[in-house]
Amino acid sequence: MSQPIPLQLTGVAKSYRRKSVLSDLNLTVERGEVVAVTGENGCGKSTLLKLCAGFLAPDSGTVARTGTLGYCPQDPGLLPRLTVNEHLSAFGTGVGMGGTKAIRIGRGLLESLGVPSSEDGQLQSLSGGTRQKVNLAIALIEDPSLLLLDEPYQGFDHGTYLNFWDLVDGWRHDGKSVIVITHLLTETSRADRLIVMQPLSLGSNIASETRP
Repeated sequence: MSQPIPLQLTGVAKSYRRKSVLSDLNLTVERGEVVAVTGENGCGKSTLLKLCAGFLAPDSGTVARTGTLGYCPQDPGLLPRLTVNEHLSAFGTGVGMGGTKAIRIGRGLLESLGVPSSEDGQLQSLSGGTRQKVNLAIALIEDPSLLLLDEPYQGFDHGTYLNFWDLVDGWRHDGKSVIVITHLLTETSRADRLIVMQPLSLGSNIASETRP
């Protein structure tokens, strides 16, 4: 029996204030596939990810998802006066996991990203890189089968950036499907596909698609 396709966009279009950002976009992501998406600012990368996550509705076309979703936005909705553990607990409670379990899982994820368990200050007192690691850990807590990551390594040092791609290799091995929006091309060879997007004014949304 064939596995359901984790993510499929068919004929998707999206406009803002009559400006067309995406048009007739088709994208399929298979189980255990890692897709890196790059392109200049304003070409619709973040819009694409929000559509995939269900935070935006397409003006036309369809977005079909299966399985559980983990979404790491470029601008995290973190609260500066809450601590790391308070964020993990609040998210766990919100999804029905429970705060204690969420803290345990989240701290393990953070340790894999180089954040020690003793680091539990208010978010406003932490570095930008550590805040981004909290943002990524929250996206991973439920062990999702589909990961949508919008430049998830912002503020990471080089070693942690490389460690992030090691984690990506593990997610692929576990059968997870991953879309990574990236402006860094140094490690995209570790993706199964690289999609280069461009503004619609230059033609179609996808300028090129290769398998590194």
